[in-house]
Amino acid sequence: MSIPASCRSEFGTHGRLIPAVAGQGPDHMAFDALLLEQCQTTNNPGPVLRFYLWEGSWLSLGRHQTPRSNQWLDLVSNGRLKMVRRPSGGGAVLHGGGLTYALIWPHPPRQRREAYRRVNAWISSGLARLGLELHPGDDPALAGSQNCFASATTADLVDPLGHKRIGSAQFWQRGHLLQHGEIPLAPSQQLWEDVFGAAPPCWQPTAPSAARVEAALTEAIAELWPELSWCVTPISGREQQLVTERAADYEVNDSAVSSNNPEARIDVTAWRSGKPKG
Repeated sequence: MSIPASCRSEFGTHGRLIPAVAGQGPDHMAFDALLLEQCQTTNNPGPVLRFYLWEGSWLSLGRHQTPRSNQWLDLVSNGRLKMVRRPSGGGAVLHGGGLTYALIWPHPPRQRREAYRRVNAWISSGLARLGLELHPGDDPALAGSQNCFASATTADLVDPLGHKRIGSAQFWQRGHLLQHGEIPLAPSQQLWEDVFGAAPPCWQPTAPSAARVEAALTEAIAELWPELSWCVTPISGREQQLVTERAADYEVNDSAVSSNNPEARIDVTAWRSGKPKG
């Protein structure tokens, strides 16, 4: 994931590292979108790597995805699940008991497959420190897949048994990249089965802590991008204000959906689309 010498002047010399914090889904999505926006409006921007946790159980939907499953709506209505709209694409991802990363990459390779490959090289290097061997998947891409973890393409990472371990999605804007990735650590097996009808990916014998995974990935990206000086910078007061103002853009409103309102469930037309602006 090294940077060609000819590109370093455009890339910048400093990267920003934002340590993991727990928060609500819409706030997380608004912050990631804001960081991508800042990348586009900053002279000579460097990459930003952010980790985060989720308060409660959340299902994040891809940018253009519709929550077609009434089972999901039932889980929301029963208070077992919340939904949020990602700025990135892809299928649904269940968050809770895992670690999420957001990488904002100015001037990445123009080929999306190459961008995925380089990010995967970083993740594989980091998780190898924790004893997890990963390699790219080989499934065909499933258009409109409801479950991000249902298949593993060459953009994804699987373990030696072929189980998908990292779910990633991209959003490109004006030549800059936001890549999301979820690393399940200790997800609720029952909730995962209720949402997707399948067992979650599991670490054997036990999962490392989110802090250990964050540390391993931080060390790996520093080695793979040695040209950069990484600065640990939490969210600023101004950024927090903007996140608060924009979080509603990523909400998926469940107020109109209930088991007592079947008409609202038809094609989920009563749901707020939550399509991110921009």
